[in-house]
Amino acid sequence: MVGARAEAYATALAEIARAEGQLDIVADQLYQLASAVETDDDLRSTLQDRSIPATRRTGVVNDLLGGRASPVTVNLVNMIVAGDRGAELVEIADAVRHKAAAARSRTMAVVRSAYALDADQRERLEDALGRATGKTVDVQVIVDPSVKGGVVAQVDDLVFDGSIAHKLENLRSAL
Repeated sequence: MVGARAEAYATALAEIARAEGQLDIVADQLYQLASAVETDDDLRSTLQDRSIPATRRTGVVNDLLGGRASPVTVNLVNMIVAGDRGAELVEIADAVRHKAAAARSRTMAVVRSAYALDADQRERLEDALGRATGKTVDVQVIVDPSVKGGVVAQVDDLVFDGSIAHKLENLRSAL
């Protein structure tokens, strides 16, 4: 669940990106940055540390994203980091992705898989989840080795657990 402050930031960022005609691009780039922040402890602590001057934190953002992300994305991330909201970056990015999907009359599915999915697998998964939920679905894949195999998909409040880990747990319980 997204906190009220993160939701307010996400709404503002989505509106700015929409006004610039880059909502989908910004949402995707924010997601990629958020994934990097989640997996890199040094990056996460640097962006979250309020004792580090904002100019240094935004310098890290510029070094990391400059030339790789749209100027709109870079400016929005700098706004988050300079506003001492680095700790909420992942939450804000997630909310922006949901807003971008909603703007296209779609919903987000967060899928955990032991391995990265190729474009064909993602498309088939989007179709299957769409049929199961009656919604048009965008898939966000998170590589999670604890899944072992298969996938765990969450669409809104629905969870579809087709993971090997879940099947093994059911087998253990049955024995």
